[in-house]
Amino acid sequence: MNDPQKYLEELMATATQNGASDLHLSPSVHPTIRVDSRLVPLVNHEILSSENLKEIISALLGPNRLARFVSEKELDFSIEMNRNRYRVNAYQTKGSYAATLRLIPTQIKTLAELNLPPILNIFTKLSQGFVLVVGPNGQGKSTTLASMLSTINKERGEKIITIEDPIEYIFTPEKSIVDQREIDQDTLSFDKAIRASLRENVNVLLLSDMRDYETMSAAITAAETGHLVFATLHTNSASQTVERIIGSFPPNQQAQIRSQLASTISGVISQRLIPRIQGGLIPAVEVMIATSAIRTIIRDNKPRQLDQTIETSQNVGMISLDKSLADLVRRKEISLERAEFYSINPELMRTYNQNQ
Repeated sequence: MNDPQKYLEELMATATQNGASDLHLSPSVHPTIRVDSRLVPLVNHEILSSENLKEIISALLGPNRLARFVSEKELDFSIEMNRNRYRVNAYQTKGSYAATLRLIPTQIKTLAELNLPPILNIFTKLSQGFVLVVGPNGQGKSTTLASMLSTINKERGEKIITIEDPIEYIFTPEKSIVDQREIDQDTLSFDKAIRASLRENVNVLLLSDMRDYETMSAAITAAETGHLVFATLHTNSASQTVERIIGSFPPNQQAQIRSQLASTISGVISQRLIPRIQGGLIPAVEVMIATSAIRTIIRDNKPRQLDQTIETSQNVGMISLDKSLADLVRRKEISLERAEFYSINPELMRTYNQNQ
């Protein structure tokens, strides 16, 4: 390959022009983009060989990252190219190099522009607490967090610190100070950076991931000591999120962490990006707000009761995923078949839809 850097720039430009969320570079297939959740091979480009991929991904990594990648076999990082920003995961498959690049928009949209429910604005008004945005990979969690943090940045004078792996959205300080720290580049670990932030006069803390109980413990402690903490977790619902956090701790610590979580949690937002009938994606969202009933359920170790409480608490702004899906069907944003595919309880979701 004559110029792997130029080839990369052409692929990224094509991905951007087609409104892709991701670019996939894997051996023995054409370069492939993901548009509205569908994979689209770029058949006008040659099938990628292992030799070409080694050149392309080596150029993508650069000499410093390449040494780490060769040693660790996989690497997360972010780059800027063609005035766009990308989150990259480089990895190896059957001895060949491969990579997935996620396009990160340069403009941070508002919650309304993202078609998210207005009730989410309550979490941007908090002075302290613990707010979790959860869901599978690729469902817009980082975008939702960035939108809420951008609102705080525009409306409040706070000291904001993000701890990310890697840094995704770039924030320009407005009313707030915004310090963004990247794992490996600016700090060695999430839990160490969280504890350090308490000495950095932080008001609002954002964590791009919570991978272990040390990080979870540090995050809950930060919320408990008067800070507003936002974080993501790869879980499917509010109830599963509570179970995952508590279950991550050794048995002899679970009673204590259950009490701490009950006291600090402010809300859980679980979301899915659903293909629209007219094209594009739209979020379906479950929203749990930490009322006294919710806190009691967590404290009493009955997380399975959270689903029913969310279903019956629409009057205080809570939203079940099935209710959100039914609303999208009623508004003719998504098909009933698509809603049933994503539904936790399709029969209940159809009931919601029929009653509207």
